[in-house]
Amino acid sequence: MTNNITLLVAATLAMVLLTFLVGARLLYTRVTEMRLKRIHPQAVATSSKMAAKLENVQTADNFRNLFEVPVLFYTLVAVSLAVQHTPVWLAYGAWLFVVFRVAHSIIHCGYNRVMHRLVAFLGSFFVLVCLWLAFFLSLLGRTA
Repeated sequence: MTNNITLLVAATLAMVLLTFLVGARLLYTRVTEMRLKRIHPQAVATSSKMAAKLENVQTADNFRNLFEVPVLFYTLVAVSLAVQHTPVWLAYGAWLFVVFRVAHSIIHCGYNRVMHRLVAFLGSFFVLVCLWLAFFLSLLGRTA
C-alpha cells in the first residue's frame, strides 16, 4: 500500500472513529438525562417526542450531521481507491477535512457557539468541494 493510500485510509478511519465517539457520547448524554428526569424510554419513542422532552439534543444533532456531508467524503475516498487515483494532495486534503469535522464536533457537542461551529462546517465543506473539483479535473487530465 502506498503512503498516499495509507494516509487516505487513515483519514477515513479517523472519521469513522469520530462517528463512534460521538455515538458513544450520545448514548451517555441521553441515558443520563433520561435517568435524571425519570423519563421512560417509551416516552421518547419518536424524534418529535424526544425533542419535546429532552433539552440536551446537540450531540444527537451532531451525530446526525456525521451522516450528511461526510457521506460525500467517504464517496470520494471510495471512488479514488476504486479508480486507483490517490494523489498526495487528496490524502492531505482528506486530513484537513477530518480536522475541520473534529473541530465541528467538539464545538457542537461542547460549548456549541453557532458562529464557531459555522466556521468549522464551512471549512470542511469548502475543502470537500475543492477536493471533488480537483479530483474530477485530475481524472480528466489523466485520461486526456
